[in-house]
Amino acid sequence: MRSLEALTLDQVVDTARYPLPELASARGEAVVARARRDLSALGCTVLPDFIRPELRDVLRQECAAIAPRAHHDVETVNVYNIAVDSALPEDHPGRTTFERGNAFVARDRIPADSLISRLYSDTVFRQFIARCFELPELHELADPLSGLVLNVVAPGMEHPWHFDTNEFTVSMLTQQARDGGVFEYCPNIRTARDENFDDVRDVVNGRGERLTRRLPLQPGDLQLFKGRYSLHRVSPVRGEIARHSAIFAYSERPGVIGSVERTRQLFGRVLPEHLAAEGRAVRGDRLLD
Repeated sequence: MRSLEALTLDQVVDTARYPLPELASARGEAVVARARRDLSALGCTVLPDFIRPELRDVLRQECAAIAPRAHHDVETVNVYNIAVDSALPEDHPGRTTFERGNAFVARDRIPADSLISRLYSDTVFRQFIARCFELPELHELADPLSGLVLNVVAPGMEHPWHFDTNEFTVSMLTQQARDGGVFEYCPNIRTARDENFDDVRDVVNGRGERLTRRLPLQPGDLQLFKGRYSLHRVSPVRGEIARHSAIFAYSERPGVIGSVERTRQLFGRVLPEHLAAEGRAVRGDRLLD
């Protein structure tokens, strides 16, 4: 095998199955069409074995090596990531709280020559993601910390029920937990116009089995997800092996930088770029969060 520095996209991705450089071909169009159907119907699609088998152990080892650089924090949260003491009606689902104990390695602590870094910055990969989400183009985040992150869920911890701030999420499992750590989600449980508090309340109070799907993800699988409208979580991790996943964050517009509050919450620090950009964010809907 060639050195990692010399590997090209088609040596990292199984392009026989996922022909990223030839999306206009019949096979390429079929892959994109399937992803679009899944995203429309279920808010999620999984591209299994996206990374070539011979590189999956490299993927795991690289991410395991940087996992100790994660910022760890345990917080009491609700599904909307708003203050838990907010003035909400008595039966509001935001009144149900969870302990969140996951951690993130920021982009500036992920080596630029790692597989996930080179995949994140690859133009052809980004164009493929945009096609799947039916968007004209996508941009890397200008945020020096949150564009690409490694999510670490340690044994005994979980990432409880929540909604994403972004409309779409791109992620890849790089290390499985020995037990637990299952991705669970409720497809399209809300819309940009309807919070659907009744169903959300059922899920967070343990009565949402009818609304919940579970994904048996494997290392090297690529997951595309509309997390703005689909409530989701990573179930508690058990055993002695942490769950690791890379999160590739893109935006429909250039120059996007995270808020000071959210950045400090995720990474325990902010940079001058965050302070300079504070107050410039524009929201596309009026959902609670």
